[in-house]
Amino acid sequence: MKQYLLPETGQFYKANLHCHTTVSDGKLTPEQVKEAYKAHGYSVVAYTDHDVMIPHDDLNDEGFLALHGYEIECSQWDVMPTKARKTCHLCLIAKDPDKPEQVCWHRAKYMIGHGAEYRDQVKFDESQPDFERAYTPEKINEIIKTAKEHGFFVTYNHPVWSLESYPEYISYEGMDAMEICNYSCFVSGYTEYNGKIYDDMLRAGKRIACVGADDNHNSRPFTSRRVDSCGAFVMIKAEKLDYRAITSALEEKDFYASQGPEIRSLWFEDGRLCVRSSAAERIVMTTGTRKLRSVMREAGQTLKSASFEVDPEDVYVRITVEDKYGKKADSRAYFIDELAF
Repeated sequence: MKQYLLPETGQFYKANLHCHTTVSDGKLTPEQVKEAYKAHGYSVVAYTDHDVMIPHDDLNDEGFLALHGYEIECSQWDVMPTKARKTCHLCLIAKDPDKPEQVCWHRAKYMIGHGAEYRDQVKFDESQPDFERAYTPEKINEIIKTAKEHGFFVTYNHPVWSLESYPEYISYEGMDAMEICNYSCFVSGYTEYNGKIYDDMLRAGKRIACVGADDNHNSRPFTSRRVDSCGAFVMIKAEKLDYRAITSALEEKDFYASQGPEIRSLWFEDGRLCVRSSAAERIVMTTGTRKLRSVMREAGQTLKSASFEVDPEDVYVRITVEDKYGKKADSRAYFIDELAF
């Protein structure tokens, strides 16, 4: 039986799930971000300005969808200098367009950039007390749990830039996905391709997806090689460009992360994991054990597909497609009990 791991039907929509504008500390307005991303083939942008969730439904048209979201952080507030502080950043994306109510809100604290100018536009449950943040696993897990209970898709962001290591990130529970690549951090010099951290999470039993995201602030023009836009994204497979169709696909993990290469089809059949892709130098199947498998492009040949035998003891399997420039596309992990042996 052929089991499609990415849906057989529907269409891929290119999306940036981590974006900053002049609403917080970005340099482009929400309208300018829309035009720039549409020009680069994007259909979806989650506007995740720091600490304030401001819907941008006015930007929606037949070829573009703005998702409601915000980024929330917990830091070592008492550590100086500030650049030495460990911090945990999460993006919260509302799955329902009609419920733009922010959670874990504080009426006076935790604003970055221009966020305070938009405080009066934030919708929140006024019966709730101010939410005090702290850099502890308990407080961060409370944010994740609260966000999930109120219908948010939660991603864990840029652990390298955040100075977090195994003891911190392995203690976080309940997130939907983590950033396997954060492009803004990558162009700034950080080793923010996080395949190793993703596998740490998976091998600890966390059944999460992986996303690529820009985290764009646009302090440099699009003509610069260090522009922090359009370098890491997700390709979402959905039936139509509709808010709930897109967030349902996120919820079902019907997407893959990419820096450029394409995963065109992914399926499991007769004990084998099969992939069709854009032109690749290498295709790797990572597992939950020490045994990985790979196919390399041979001289004079083109590599656009691969098939790997899956062992029931592999714990999980995931695919990475790497092109000639070293850019990668990553599927989420599929645990063995999800596969139709």
